[in-house]
Amino acid sequence: MTNQPFFTRDADAFIPTAAANGPWDPNSLHGRVIVGLLAFAIEQRHGSDDFVPARLTVDMFRLPSFAPIEVRSRVIRDGLRIKVVEAEFFSGGTSMARASCQLLRKTENPEGKVWSPPNWDVPLPADILAPTDPRLGMNGKWTTRPIVGAMGDVGPRRLWMSEVRDLVEGVPLTPFVRVAVAADFASPWANAGDHGLGYINSDVTLYLHRLPVKEWIGFEAVNHHASDGIAIGECWLYDQQGPIGTSTVAALAQRKPMAKPPPP
Repeated sequence: MTNQPFFTRDADAFIPTAAANGPWDPNSLHGRVIVGLLAFAIEQRHGSDDFVPARLTVDMFRLPSFAPIEVRSRVIRDGLRIKVVEAEFFSGGTSMARASCQLLRKTENPEGKVWSPPNWDVPLPADILAPTDPRLGMNGKWTTRPIVGAMGDVGPRRLWMSEVRDLVEGVPLTPFVRVAVAADFASPWANAGDHGLGYINSDVTLYLHRLPVKEWIGFEAVNHHASDGIAIGECWLYDQQGPIGTSTVAALAQRKPMAKPPPP
């Protein structure tokens, strides 16, 4: 990709670029790049073609600045069928986030039928006109193809999302890193309302039964509930072949909600 990446490398450190800034504070990093970089490090150091990263949970407990980033990882369990890996995200030497990833070995499905929700019936990204508003996708952090609804609509919301820049300079996005970077979008997509986005997510949990193919990830908002300023939100995830998993978030109410964002 020719657009500026989210990170460059300096030896073992990851250096955030201007493209990595988030919506809450222009001097802090976006949640998508935190989740993505932890997934990147886990896959690079501990991934295998025989295993699927079936669950990635990222806790985000501080807002990182643009200081150099270090990611430390360790293997908790290295079994024949199950691997468990932890990774920690340090910004300027301070721990800001941590991840736990469960990787499961591929085998074959058991015999018999199990009920599943039907696949969504939506146009392919190539059949949807690209948005013309330059603010969409946070001014070029990603691109979208809206299907139904818009950010903050009180009703069904579906869209396709695709990345427009690499996470780390010179390293093409893998299917796992691509969906991990996108997964943070479940928070605004599920939790924004008619008064804007009033919740900031403190985690992301990504479940995958398979990795996505091609570059587009589909998001369908399926759940939001909140009490006492604590919210949960969930999106079902798709690629152009069908369902791939879910992205679920926990979030805290902000004292000063963001102004109502433009449609995605």
